[in-house]
Amino acid sequence: MAKKKGEEQDFEEEPNFDDPEGFVDDVSDDELLGDFLKQKPCESDGVENVIVVDNIPVVGAARFQKLNGIIEKLFKNAGTIVNVHYPKDEEDNTKGYAFIEYKNQESAEEAVKSLNNHRLDKNYKLLVNRFSDFQKYSDIPKEWSPPQPQPYKVQNDLYNFLVETDAQDQFCVVSETIPGSVQVQFCQNTQPEPTELLKRERFTDTYVKWSPKGTYIVTFHKQGVIIWGGSSFVKVNKFPHGNAQYVDISPCEQYLVTYGPNGQKIVIWDIRTGAEKRAFVSDGMSNASMLRWSHDDRYVARLVDSQIQIYDTTTFFLLDMKSIKVEGIRNFSWSPTDNIIAYWVAEEVDVPAKVTLMAIPKKTELRTKNLFNVADCKIHWQKSGDYLCVKVDRFSKSKKEKKDKKDSDVKFLGMFYNFEIFHMREKDIPVDSVEVKETILAFAWEPVGSKFSIIHGEPASANVSFYETNKGQEPVLVKKLEKKVCSHLFWSPRGQFIVLANLQMGTFEFVDTNDFSIMKTGDHYRASEVEWDPTGRYVVTGTSGKAKEDQGYYMWSFQGRILKRVNLKNFMLFLWRPRPPTLLTEARQKEIRKNLKKYYSQFESKDRLRMTRASKELIEKRAKLREQFTEYRSKRVTEWEEQKKRRMQLRNNMDTDTLEADPDNVEEEIVEILVREDTTIIE
Repeated sequence: MAKKKGEEQDFEEEPNFDDPEGFVDDVSDDELLGDFLKQKPCESDGVENVIVVDNIPVVGAARFQKLNGIIEKLFKNAGTIVNVHYPKDEEDNTKGYAFIEYKNQESAEEAVKSLNNHRLDKNYKLLVNRFSDFQKYSDIPKEWSPPQPQPYKVQNDLYNFLVETDAQDQFCVVSETIPGSVQVQFCQNTQPEPTELLKRERFTDTYVKWSPKGTYIVTFHKQGVIIWGGSSFVKVNKFPHGNAQYVDISPCEQYLVTYGPNGQKIVIWDIRTGAEKRAFVSDGMSNASMLRWSHDDRYVARLVDSQIQIYDTTTFFLLDMKSIKVEGIRNFSWSPTDNIIAYWVAEEVDVPAKVTLMAIPKKTELRTKNLFNVADCKIHWQKSGDYLCVKVDRFSKSKKEKKDKKDSDVKFLGMFYNFEIFHMREKDIPVDSVEVKETILAFAWEPVGSKFSIIHGEPASANVSFYETNKGQEPVLVKKLEKKVCSHLFWSPRGQFIVLANLQMGTFEFVDTNDFSIMKTGDHYRASEVEWDPTGRYVVTGTSGKAKEDQGYYMWSFQGRILKRVNLKNFMLFLWRPRPPTLLTEARQKEIRKNLKKYYSQFESKDRLRMTRASKELIEKRAKLREQFTEYRSKRVTEWEEQKKRRMQLRNNMDTDTLEADPDNVEEEIVEILVREDTTIIE
């Protein structure tokens, strides 16, 4: 019943929330607030991100800023630094150690790995440890107990392509399915038809590139580049360099270099961690601005303003903290097997040009060769590093005297060419010279062996000369092929076989340099690229770009026999997957080559079985199609016969299924057509 205003209201008695006597609370906080307690901060949070750096110089307040700048510059190469703390004494002097906190644990681990025992200068060597290691090492039990076995975790195998039992190589085909959509197809080179492993739509924005040993494949995107690997080509790492146009990977696949638009920004990345190691700013994309790696990834160098800047990849600081200044330097190149650089210096007034070999890191000059009347030089290392060839473009000149000596000028009579061959494995590095008077169109070393080849003369009727180099001897001309229409040389990666190509006309000659016999000739209209597979058994020629009407690729055997023609609309690129160097010793390889006949029967039986299997599959496929057609035809004939009664009703009971059914209503008409008229004159 409602109460009037001012009267007291009745309220129900408040419930009692107290626990009854004898109540036992058996619900733990973890059961009640488990999800919430997981977010509770603890003292050890972030400890894995902290490192301790010992043996830092003890400095006062006046020199502290300089010390802090050096330490931060050194350690930021491992990752993003969140905080740096230097303990100090009462007089505001550092105590010789510091704490550095990174953004994540991976950066801290990278700093310990790369900078522990790093020499700051001749008096200080840094000792770097993770902060969590101190507690771990202080809690070592007195009695050792074996660790508990952990369950095996299947990881992505980056090298599974090397365990293929028949050593069949892989390749990728890049094509543009629709404008702006690039498709990449991965295949295994099985015979008689390749086996498709994977196909990815919109895999990249422009093109792809394999790493030197074939472990990774690089794709390009607007936000940066991504590397992929494993049997299913899963993402391994990504590198945020927007609109990167080109990448380079170090020979041992430890580092990746990205080049921005027009090469203006160049960044070196650690492939494993994704950390930025060093960045440069360049004026533009040119050969001089490109970074060049030593064979063991220990050094990376570039050419800047008549200076060779060599960086030690353990710290990415300049080697010995200074550049190598060489006035007039034009180009340089690393040896493919040794830490030796070869560079050449242009000719000046009364100062000849020269080629110099320098050993790194000592920077000692091993050999210098002076050259005169030089217009240009090109440096060509042999793959095994046994020889170096420097192609020298020279000009003949004579002074034309005038009445006034000051007005005397130089008359150029023409060009000639020298090939300076440096014998790198011999004492004092002797140099031999090969002179060629005709125009040089191409030069190439044999990858495995001691031959080199030269195309010289006019493009329409050139000569191809083959020279052989031997220890202690001058290069010897072993063969000269005359009147060849070729412009490029493509050696097999295993040596011996070479393709003489004319990429303007699309013609190819396959030559065996053991006896210099031409095994076969062939043509691929408008072919613009030639790719040998890593084993030297197959060659691929491709047509892409402006040739819209006949795009695709041909696959040839090393003898020049066409195995496969593939026409592919909007074909862009064909790339064989590289292989790492063999682990077999030279003696073991020679033994295998010597006893190769023992394996012939095994290989031939596998090939016959593979072809038989393919033939059997083809026969079974045809038989299945024939059976399907017969079944379909029988079904239609039965249906047609069942409908005959209905047809008779529609045609006034007249059978018109065959011409013989009603001969009275058949009219025969003869039509004559003049197909062709020939006139033959008989004398």
